[in-house]
Amino acid sequence: MSSGAGPMATVSLAHNKVSLALHQLRGPLLPTSPVRALLLLHGLGEHIPAGAPAEVGPWPGPVWGLDFTGHGRSTVPVGGGYTCELLMADVDVALHHLGEATLYGRGLGAYVALLVAGARPALVRGAILADGPGLSGGGTRPGTVAIVTVDPAGSGPPDPFALLELSRDVRPADYAQAFAREAVRSSGLDVPLVVSAYARPEWLRAVSEEYGVETLPVARALELFAER
Repeated sequence: MSSGAGPMATVSLAHNKVSLALHQLRGPLLPTSPVRALLLLHGLGEHIPAGAPAEVGPWPGPVWGLDFTGHGRSTVPVGGGYTCELLMADVDVALHHLGEATLYGRGLGAYVALLVAGARPALVRGAILADGPGLSGGGTRPGTVAIVTVDPAGSGPPDPFALLELSRDVRPADYAQAFAREAVRSSGLDVPLVVSAYARPEWLRAVSEEYGVETLPVARALELFAER
């Protein structure tokens, strides 16, 4: 992700004992633009860039980005316990601050964007699922045991527990399909989900075959949702 100038503002939002960093990366292109916010959700181990990425430049409304728990400038909790549903709740907190928004998720952020689109269809006005770290997850079967070693003095983001636990936290394909179907059923949009990823793990292949899900480049997906 390339970026421009630094963020305009950072808002701290409380999610239980975690302080989430929500960054405004850019204001609307026109002061009178009625278009809702575009909320960026980063990949596993990443953080929100210092400015709006070049690929979202045409979005007419404001652009915001959320650092997930354990990433970027958000709190690194003690002892792990990460799930995609925890990150879904992070986004829910951000949406209650922003109001209606379109989501642009990369990698793990794409999976979380899908979950939120199905769980909060009245607030999510379209979600773009793009390539990035964590898109494939670790599959749906047990793998080799791994042990996290953490510096007793504390470690900064990204949290090593997050890197381990979230890399294995992708559910079976029908779990993702259920959220896609709810987004289609309840959002009121003809196309509530757009797949812009080249990589297609099992869950994303299943989602892309659902009615109401389109496959488009990011630029065209942004145009589509800006018109809704």
